[in-house]
Amino acid sequence: MASFIQRRGPGGKRVWQVHIRRRGYQAQVRTFDAKADAQAWAATIESEIARGVFVSRAEAERTTLDEALQRYEREITPRKKSIAESGFIRRWRAHPLAQRTLASVRGKDIADYIRTRETAGVGGNTVRLELALLSHLFNTARSAWGMESLTNPIRLINGQRPKLPRGRDRRLVSGEETRLLATAATYGGEIGPIITWAIETAMRRGEIAAMRWKHIDWKARVLLVPETKAGIPRRVPLSSRALTVLGGLVCRIDGQVWGMKPDSISQAFERICSTAGIEGLTFHDLRHEATSRLFEKGLNPMQVAAITGHKTLQMLKRYTHLRAEDLVELIG
Repeated sequence: MASFIQRRGPGGKRVWQVHIRRRGYQAQVRTFDAKADAQAWAATIESEIARGVFVSRAEAERTTLDEALQRYEREITPRKKSIAESGFIRRWRAHPLAQRTLASVRGKDIADYIRTRETAGVGGNTVRLELALLSHLFNTARSAWGMESLTNPIRLINGQRPKLPRGRDRRLVSGEETRLLATAATYGGEIGPIITWAIETAMRRGEIAAMRWKHIDWKARVLLVPETKAGIPRRVPLSSRALTVLGGLVCRIDGQVWGMKPDSISQAFERICSTAGIEGLTFHDLRHEATSRLFEKGLNPMQVAAITGHKTLQMLKRYTHLRAEDLVELIG
């Protein structure tokens, strides 16, 4: 049976402390302002113990969200490739919810957070990423940190998640590729060949910058990408045009294929677009362009995903923008 003890809490306020002891179970202790709340909690715990479904809430009830975020950053973040995650963690730690225990965070709290962020003009995708981090934290606490009693509050607000903007659908239009490459040739350096390479391979900017000569299989016409955003190595087939790009390069002593860093690639690309009078085009849009061209060549989704490295068909769809004019010949 549970025992109820009235004590003086902080400031001299009277509180009720509940003690539940059962053989084979760790003692459960919790304090409430009202005796009725203490009795209701005790009845729930004793019922769960009697039915054999009790899972201790002690860890979740004494661990604050701030403490969990710090542990997450120490143990989980280093295994992931997202460089933005630390920023999301700092943002959550600065929020009032961080001072609450994990067990006390409810779906309503998350819904209020979403409304506040949207009112402040924060983009839907940013809020989505913030919620994804918190959801993974709760799942990790349940599965790996011994807090099996936790409910993931993010899963309770599916109907109130922020609306995501439509994915970018910018593609090269008539004459833009010619102007882009001509301007890049005048600009000089590696950016011209890199642009062609991006269009031919659908590789990400960081993957291109990290390329090494030792990962190129000339006989098989394949490039190994050992480090990817998805964390899974992949092999990229090389077109004749891509091989021509490689054939025009000089092998570097450090083994790198390119000397440009990711930020330098983007900066040079922006200058070239500005000089060429091309508006609204980013270097990442070349990945969209390349992915769409693979479909237009007749490859099926699984074949395209093997080249681009997309883990889900939903993500692959966001990168694919087929033009009706290019599909006319396919439908006959």
